[in-house]
Amino acid sequence: MQLMLLGAPASGKGTQATRLAQRFGLVHISTGEMLRQACAEGSDLGILAAEYLSDGQLVPDYLVVELVLDALDRAPGGFVMDGFPRTLRQAKAFDTMLQQRELSLDAVILIEVAESALIERGVGRRVDPVTGQIYHLLFAPPPAEIAERLEQRDDDSEQVVKERLYIYQRTTYEVVTHYQQQNLLTRVDGSGPPDEVFDHIFGRLSRNPRQTEQ
Repeated sequence: MQLMLLGAPASGKGTQATRLAQRFGLVHISTGEMLRQACAEGSDLGILAAEYLSDGQLVPDYLVVELVLDALDRAPGGFVMDGFPRTLRQAKAFDTMLQQRELSLDAVILIEVAESALIERGVGRRVDPVTGQIYHLLFAPPPAEIAERLEQRDDDSEQVVKERLYIYQRTTYEVVTHYQQQNLLTRVDGSGPPDEVFDHIFGRLSRNPRQTEQ
């Protein structure tokens, strides 16, 4: 199975991608996490990407495509794509990648959340530098004993979150239209609790037997 999750920053697509990967035995390909890892490692790609991420800007297509190409070759049993594509150029490049591997997408899920809720979700996120676990000050608070060591990622500051939302809104229309034209897109309300959102996604996928055969 090949799935793709689209959605604004803080829409919960990472959480849902993880759950879908576990449910169907798929590889979770998160371009955001791969970029952050590259930055932390100080690789050439990471140094370049960090300049864009710190300002809330999109990382250039050629850098992201390089990461995705490598990840696809490590997911022979299927994948959940999270955070890619973000531009029409990336979407067309991804079409080519799949065709070259004789693969096709089974579904593209667009998780929709109101902008005010996205900002609240984004700025409240904190990461544990020891375990890498992500918490939220309101919705998923950390245990009291580790609260003081949590850190806010640079790309979760209010200024950066708002900039990322602006860029997402500016670029996403063409990507959504691209997959609508291929009859692949399904819209899901992402404003509820994670379990409820997952049930909505699973229900949509279950309407097509080919998508739930595992």
